Amino acid sequence: MTRACHTLRLVLGDQLNPGHSWFAQVDPQVVYVLMEVRQETDYVLHHAQKILAIFATMRDFARQLREAGHRVRYVALDDASNRQSIPDNLAALAAHYRAQAVQWQQPDEWRLDAQLQDCAATALQPLACKAVDSEHFLTARGDLAALMHGRRQWLMEHFYRHMRRRHQVLLDAHGQPEGGQWNFDHDNRKPWSGTPPEPADWRPQHDHSGLWAMIKRAGVASFGAPQADALRWPLNRGEALACLDAFITTALPHFGDYEDALAAQAPRLFHSLLSFALNVKMLHPLEVVQRAESAWRAGRAPLAAVEGFVRQILGWREYVRGIYWAHMPGYDAHNALGHHQPLPHWFWSGDTRMRCLHLAITQSLQTAHAHHIQRLMVIGNFALLAGLEPQALHRWYLGIYIDAFEWVELPNTLGMSQRADGGVIATKPYVSSAAYLQRMGDYCRGCAYDPKQKTGARACPFNALYWDFFARHAPALQGNPRLALVYRQWQKMDEPQQTALRAQATQLRQRLETL
Repeated sequence: MTRACHTLRLVLGDQLNPGHSWFAQVDPQVVYVLMEVRQETDYVLHHAQKILAIFATMRDFARQLREAGHRVRYVALDDASNRQSIPDNLAALAAHYRAQAVQWQQPDEWRLDAQLQDCAATALQPLACKAVDSEHFLTARGDLAALMHGRRQWLMEHFYRHMRRRHQVLLDAHGQPEGGQWNFDHDNRKPWSGTPPEPADWRPQHDHSGLWAMIKRAGVASFGAPQADALRWPLNRGEALACLDAFITTALPHFGDYEDALAAQAPRLFHSLLSFALNVKMLHPLEVVQRAESAWRAGRAPLAAVEGFVRQILGWREYVRGIYWAHMPGYDAHNALGHHQPLPHWFWSGDTRMRCLHLAITQSLQTAHAHHIQRLMVIGNFALLAGLEPQALHRWYLGIYIDAFEWVELPNTLGMSQRADGGVIATKPYVSSAAYLQRMGDYCRGCAYDPKQKTGARACPFNALYWDFFARHAPALQGNPRLALVYRQWQKMDEPQQTALRAQATQLRQRLETL
């Protein structure tokens, strides 16, 4: 007969923090529950590596808990008793262990938060149910909304400076920003010529062929390359800390200069690739920020590089989470620009003659990762210019990237990238013609299209689509002061040139599948 317990504690697949206060003491009356469920593999089509890495990390975390003396119930995907739903499994396990209480850490996705609250009010009654903090983020869900109350625009820069002061990061003895300015973004826009060389991949390599075979036998649908025999992601805190060490030592010194660069032969360049470890909570954001700051204070990394990296974590990451919780539910339905084009088939194959998109999408399919410029200014840029449906793009981004969880991905996709929220996040659309892509690296080299041509069979699609985007959306965008130069340039063109650009763009949107 199963030994009863007083409390079940649910640990979700993105809550793998061994430093959580839950685990400070071993209590034989507590059973920790982790579960692999079709509810989570199937709510969107996921990249194979994402499913595999999360399951492998969950299994490693369960092992760590058992070795520390905790009671653990791990529900594998193919367990006969697995009901493939978090609420159904919780209710069954509560009855199985004759539990009196069920606890969970607050989920980061509205979908799961609402589901667990509903479960507590129905299937788990009359048990004592309680949600606790995940002890990961540097802000509470409502902090951003409180800070921005009464402001017309929720500018990230205002929030970022607030966070720097609050956590005393990169400040001098007088509380002023080190280097005399808050933001060094202007210094961090260099293309990469091949030197300094890209560091060797410091991530561990795992063989999870057996786990992948089980996932396939279970019938889970996925896309992208599983790389099951050579999975290159940290699966526990020890491995994540080793990755952090390697990044600080070998890549951070050059991160700032080349953080926006596009390099066909160096897909990782000097990026940290720590977002997966952060988003499943193996690493704490403040420890990562403090390691970077310490590197600068020790003279091992330049201030511009460290500030740019700190801004991504202390600023942007916390900011988009605040946006998410301030605007959910309903944020995911926004389509302010009325874009409805379906995603072309090559989003799932990379089979397009546009070399920049071929490279960025193929890399995403092979590695489940792309850096922010590939996501925003290559894939997202094209999607916005072409008028792709933001909800379809949201599902694609949420599925393909190993670090994509809705709280961080949705505001980045619908807000920052696609402006589907009408400008809640971005003060202007993040779009460009081919000139920007050509300036930032070698993605245009050898392309079937010419980045300097605006019309004609060989003209880069980004060019005509760029001008047509602003012409089509002039009623919504023309009054934006940040776009005044764009509209002045458009108005200086003669009518035949405008007509040719718009005709070219119309033709391109009609044959997206063949580009």
